[in-house]
Amino acid sequence: MENETIASALLLGVVEGLTEFIPVSSTGHVLLLGELIGFKSTGKTFEVLIQLGAICAILTVYTARLTRIAFAMPHDPAARRFAAGIILAFLPAAAAGVLLHDFIKTVLFETPVLICSTLIIGGVLLLLVDRRAPTPRYHDATKYPLWLALAIGCFQMLALIPGMSRSGSTIAGALLLRADKRSAAEFSFFLAIPTMTGAFAYDLYANRNVLSVDDVTIIAIGFVAAFVSALFVVRRLLDFVSRHGFAPFAWWRIVVGTLGLALIHYGS
Repeated sequence: MENETIASALLLGVVEGLTEFIPVSSTGHVLLLGELIGFKSTGKTFEVLIQLGAICAILTVYTARLTRIAFAMPHDPAARRFAAGIILAFLPAAAAGVLLHDFIKTVLFETPVLICSTLIIGGVLLLLVDRRAPTPRYHDATKYPLWLALAIGCFQMLALIPGMSRSGSTIAGALLLRADKRSAAEFSFFLAIPTMTGAFAYDLYANRNVLSVDDVTIIAIGFVAAFVSALFVVRRLLDFVSRHGFAPFAWWRIVVGTLGLALIHYGS
């Protein structure tokens, strides 16, 4: 295994962790950066499987809270409603992801122009939502009504298009449906757990016969890097969003997407 490949895996893992929970599209950033540095993974599995490192960061930070909710479920209707809401929100994108898996991996993941364009479009939409979202009515991510959770889950389906962003789609949907910024980001955290775990399991199963020992090693390196960098983001994002909103991330998307299109144009 070449040192250059290990360095690329480390870099891409760090980028994955830094971008997974902010609304800028971690998949879009990892795919574009991988294209720029010439990184290739078997069946595009690396880009999907390292996301579990970021999910482990969420579980680490929220262990105590999630444990309390789990133990309260037998006797607490609110805890059961929260769990049911997460499951409902998970289902739309899960079903669509299974049905469109091959198309997403072989067509959408291989189209840098599309990724750059959706980064820009998503950035403009997020900027508009951040500035013009209706007055918040829902302030606690663990107390969202079931219809709201399901509606946010439908917004999450937009993230099947690389560059749209899973967190960006769910956060924007929550804001439009009158959740406040902090709880919208936190619900996106919680929803990431089943969503990305499911994506990891399905992609690993689908590619189980084509992964080599070197592939697994590179994925493990990216996984650890994503875990460490995601810990940094998860511990600081909610306070940042409460103070600054989502506009900085929207402008970042627009800049990255525009630069990407320029590089594609002048490099072709």
